[in-house]
Amino acid sequence: MAGAPRLSPRARLSWCAHLWKAATQQHHRAYAPLFRRFVPDDAIVLDVGAHAGQFTKLLAGLARRGKVYAFEPGGYALSILRRVVALRRLHHVEIVPAGLSDRAGVETLYVPTKRSGSVGFGLGHLGAEARASLAENIALTTLDAFAAERGLARVDFVKADIEGWEMRMLAGGKATIERLRPALMLEIQSAHLARAGDTPRAVWDFLAPLGYAAERIVPEGRALRLAPAPAPCEGDLLWVSHGRR
Repeated sequence: MAGAPRLSPRARLSWCAHLWKAATQQHHRAYAPLFRRFVPDDAIVLDVGAHAGQFTKLLAGLARRGKVYAFEPGGYALSILRRVVALRRLHHVEIVPAGLSDRAGVETLYVPTKRSGSVGFGLGHLGAEARASLAENIALTTLDAFAAERGLARVDFVKADIEGWEMRMLAGGKATIERLRPALMLEIQSAHLARAGDTPRAVWDFLAPLGYAAERIVPEGRALRLAPAPAPCEGDLLWVSHGRR
């Protein structure tokens, strides 16, 4: 597990279980009908906070002739994600071992550990330290810098679930968002945003002037539907530029 934090024997067993689950199961299938509207077969997609790759796999299945950039800075998650992408032969997925923020640099990622000794790597976050956490330094860049470096002339869709760093990612990608107008799926939670000193209102105040409107993604049986999103609210929100509707 090169690049991952040092793990206890119990945590190593948990890692094997996490890898098996990530490689053999596909979560989030209910999102596919919503995403198809914005992710054509040749789409350019950013999965920010790719974790173990469940959304990465789903998005790669939609953008079969496109490209998926999977951003994941945490060593534990990366050690799983890299194996999953290789095992599933997702040749059009590029793993980017960095986080997206409002500035490039290095920050400390805190990854909670459970009483059982397993690693809660889906809850890894920047900002305020959590109790019983693994800590590691991670690299950060900005969406604007990444888009310039790769010469991106198109981005169709951005999914970001980064435990409260969503506003920082948006601030570091303002020029790219204004220029390319991707659809955005953001997880918005007040308690998480507070780690970075941000609020749901700040997200609205940033995106609305750029011509974006939000809808909430809500469960309806085994499916998902879109519902009005009063400003500001929490949850999984789909943001679409007026020009794309």
